Amino acid sequence: MLFNTRLLHGKSTQGFEQGQTLPPISQVSAFRYESMEDLEKVFAHKKMGFAYTRIGNPTLGAFERRISELEGGTGAICCSSGMSAISSAILAICESGDEIIAGSGLYGGTIGLLHDLEKLGIHTLYADELTGDSVRSLVNERTRLVFAELISNPSLKVVPVTDVAAAAHEAGIPFFVDSTTATPYISRPLTLGADVVIHSTSKYLNGGGNSIGGIIVDGGKFKWDFNKHTALCEYRKYGPMAFSVRLRTDIWENLGGCMAPANAFLNYIGTDTLGLRMERICENADKLAHAIDKLPDIEVNYLTLPQHPYHKYVDSQLGGYGGGILSFRVGSKERAFAVINSLKYAYIASNIGDIRTLAIHPASTLYVQASREETEAAGVYDDTIRVSVGIEDAEDLIYDFTQAIQNNPPGT
Repeated sequence: MLFNTRLLHGKSTQGFEQGQTLPPISQVSAFRYESMEDLEKVFAHKKMGFAYTRIGNPTLGAFERRISELEGGTGAICCSSGMSAISSAILAICESGDEIIAGSGLYGGTIGLLHDLEKLGIHTLYADELTGDSVRSLVNERTRLVFAELISNPSLKVVPVTDVAAAAHEAGIPFFVDSTTATPYISRPLTLGADVVIHSTSKYLNGGGNSIGGIIVDGGKFKWDFNKHTALCEYRKYGPMAFSVRLRTDIWENLGGCMAPANAFLNYIGTDTLGLRMERICENADKLAHAIDKLPDIEVNYLTLPQHPYHKYVDSQLGGYGGGILSFRVGSKERAFAVINSLKYAYIASNIGDIRTLAIHPASTLYVQASREETEAAGVYDDTIRVSVGIEDAEDLIYDFTQAIQNNPPGT
């Protein structure tokens, strides 16, 4: 099946107990059993079943199976937020004294998390450009993970997944990719060599801006060295699935970062239209970026522009799409605020991936806690405006941004 058909008719859409076309919302805390012996087997993982929603729920399971199928994984675990997913994935394999190699230009919340992990003794080394060669130059005996955003937000750096994965695997290190801004419609990192894919489901997977969530998809193929990744030692009998088993039965369960059943349902039905939405969003973003790029005194950052430094990856790794995020610089913070405030259709909001176009000044919001070096590495400056393009008519978006820019000339 192709992408949109798989969304509606894939294996993950089948087998609901009463023949429902959508998964029922199991909005419960606990599940009743006829005997203590049965419940004992469930807790001991000797029998399939659900006991308590914090450690598993049918609605969560339906959403997990859907995203795992779309990404080509062997299993998935959905979390209360994208940040919960990233932190749980890292803590499942990293201990005090371990190191992470990461690309620069990460989302501000991820930068904040990595700062917090420093306090737990988990250190991060940043590469200005995350490539196979930069991984080889930074890896050492303490390195346990390479982490990157497939398309960074909002700098729009693209990681060469196959190249980085090869270097990581040479060192016996897994490669985790945050693919929130790409989605499996644009790219599937597991097929390119990545070992784990992470999403903030609050964004494009959901699309409607109505629920928070995150998900971790395990490729299930990485050969864990349990002398290196000692956090997984107790799970060595599970072989390539050691990460997933520890994640589900230990880190995810004990930290309590589960997704609410109602949110799992909203995310599930949101993904029904993922392919249609992403096609329209990417088409709109491409048209808007090229239109703004023609205006004077504006510096536009979008992947399909021929001058973009990562333009070559549009066809080779992103299926010909540039994604739904663009940014542009207008010369000053004052002008940036004036342009944003003059928009008629775009909402001033901090999310991305909504069906509505959203605009924000990231330097004063998303990166307010980051250093100047971290902020500029993320492609964020005092005059930067970030746009998450929606599904409105492209002509209206072009009109809206053009009038806002032209009605607020330099010096505003």
